[in-house]
Amino acid sequence: MYDRATRERALALVAQGRSLNSVSKQTGISRHAIRSWTTRIEPLSRKAECPRCEQEPRLPDATGSYAYLLGLYLGDGCISRQPRGGYALRIACADAWPGLITACREAMRAVRPMNSVCVVQKQGCVMVTSSSRHWPCLFPQHGPGRKHERTIVLEAWQQAIVDDHRWEFLRGLVHSDGCRIINWTTRTVGGERKRYEYPRYFFTNLSSDILRLYTDALDKVGVEWKPSRQSRKAENISVAKRASVALMDQHIGPKS
Repeated sequence: MYDRATRERALALVAQGRSLNSVSKQTGISRHAIRSWTTRIEPLSRKAECPRCEQEPRLPDATGSYAYLLGLYLGDGCISRQPRGGYALRIACADAWPGLITACREAMRAVRPMNSVCVVQKQGCVMVTSSSRHWPCLFPQHGPGRKHERTIVLEAWQQAIVDDHRWEFLRGLVHSDGCRIINWTTRTVGGERKRYEYPRYFFTNLSSDILRLYTDALDKVGVEWKPSRQSRKAENISVAKRASVALMDQHIGPKS
């Protein structure tokens, strides 16, 4: 007999489009058993579909994808109640960055492989959307009002994931509310005026709690940063030192 968590992991692999043979080889479970689970009439418990709703809550399986999706959610994401029950997670992604749209869709599928992901076109952007009654379980920062108007604190299990996947978390934050730009200046060298260009990263957010999560993660990966001038109520975090920019380029890079 296999426990429920083992069955769910196998079924999640099948839901990703994997063959019964490949799932059997990876998990050590017979193809007959997996086939019987995929064709069973009695569905698995809805609660058991969520790792946080189990009798002994556990971490999501795809923790790296979760860290990235958490960064996207804190930046440009929202969770809303649906009329017929359940919740929709929506991440706003600009049309200019098709690679970001793809990465967001893949992260959603990895975190909730049993739920479909769709793209809803808006003016200048798309809303990458997935519906599940369990999104608030996975993102307990969900609540009434805007994120910058309420306290945003990671739970201990979320912090453990971020600590293990700091760069994925930072990548999600930068891909949502950050950017990599090229600044330039001119200098006179040998009587000749020359133009010099240098890259830097910016992260802008209205929430002081989300800014702190970002800068704490930067500190732990050895990236130097400083606050830049404020724009209205938002604060900018700048990464401009050459070594720190090189580190960000190695692990994050420009949006695509």
